[in-house]
Amino acid sequence: MWADLGSSILDALAKAGAMGWEILWPLILGFTLSAIVQAVVRKDQVRRRLADDSPAALTWAAGTGAASSSCSYAAVALARSLFRKGASMSAAMAFEIASTNLVLELGIILALLMGWQFTLAEFVGGPLMILVVALLFRLWMRGRIVEAAREQADKGLAGSMEGHAGMDMSVQGDRSFWQRLLSGDGYTAVANYFVMDWASVLRDIVVGLLIAGAFAAWIPTDWLQGFFLSDHPTAAKVWGPLVGPLVAVMSFVCSVGNVPLAAVLWNGGISFGGVVSFLFADLIIIPIILIYRKYYGTAAALRIVGTFYVAMVAAGYVVELVFTPLGLVPDDRNATVIESSISWNYTTWLNIVFLLLGAALLWRFTRTGGWPMLKMMGGDPEPAREREPATRS
Repeated sequence: MWADLGSSILDALAKAGAMGWEILWPLILGFTLSAIVQAVVRKDQVRRRLADDSPAALTWAAGTGAASSSCSYAAVALARSLFRKGASMSAAMAFEIASTNLVLELGIILALLMGWQFTLAEFVGGPLMILVVALLFRLWMRGRIVEAAREQADKGLAGSMEGHAGMDMSVQGDRSFWQRLLSGDGYTAVANYFVMDWASVLRDIVVGLLIAGAFAAWIPTDWLQGFFLSDHPTAAKVWGPLVGPLVAVMSFVCSVGNVPLAAVLWNGGISFGGVVSFLFADLIIIPIILIYRKYYGTAAALRIVGTFYVAMVAAGYVVELVFTPLGLVPDDRNATVIESSISWNYTTWLNIVFLLLGAALLWRFTRTGGWPMLKMMGGDPEPAREREPATRS
């Protein structure tokens, strides 16, 4: 019995490791591109534009959120910070949704593991979810509920990743994009964001890989196909978006860490719309629900979670209904999440190249004194709010 148990655990760990090797270079590429964008976008340019739930405010919130960190906990903390500074609840939530579900690294990994159709679905479904949330908030999140939520938010109770959310390490000054990016300050800012973003989501990536490895090793495909009603196509399209977020809630995995599990679920028979709703549900996992309650109070937290769930399900249905007649739903149920063995193929070469890039950014982070910032990631955001990038080149 113990031998079989040990063998099954090793099988799950091997599959998790293979998935990690497969997504390593796109993760580094995605975090590098995200760091470049964050290095030249100053947070103080964002807050004053989010005072209402107008289309302009929501568009600005979504755009700047997509240029922000992919860490779900940091996104939730930063949304609360924006709300405290005068942003509307709808705009703050739009920023939060975009900063976890419309980021570059997520799109790159989805395209590599599951196909470009899933990346397109994510970037179509994300704005749909923001629109549904904004519309529902006009009905359910107003008056005394919002006033009570703002009073609770102003208490400043700590949730998670407060320090990381409060940091602004972007390049200052009125120089052009390329002048800021190619300067010594720009190199340092990119390195800072790259390392800090990695540190903020590493736990979720590792946990996500372990859960996906366990699913792939221990849960029979036939069982998953039965659970997702894959033998009944119409029922599967109805069931998938409803159950996808619930699977995500129970997995406790957020940010880009849920992509490997999404690939396993797709191979197991979940519908296309179900995958979309599953990916969006990183913002209603149980630890984050508890943070909502601490940030905004019980009444507002229940409305946020309920609204998010409805919006995730609606986005999944709309994407399925639109993509199916356009022929954009893949027929292949063999998402490449596990290599049979590590060999000298393009994945290995790209991993080596991007590991060297990551090492260069880590070296810059270390050389400019970045390590003390890691201790401030989960603490009080006030002392960590502004850090002038070092000028060493």
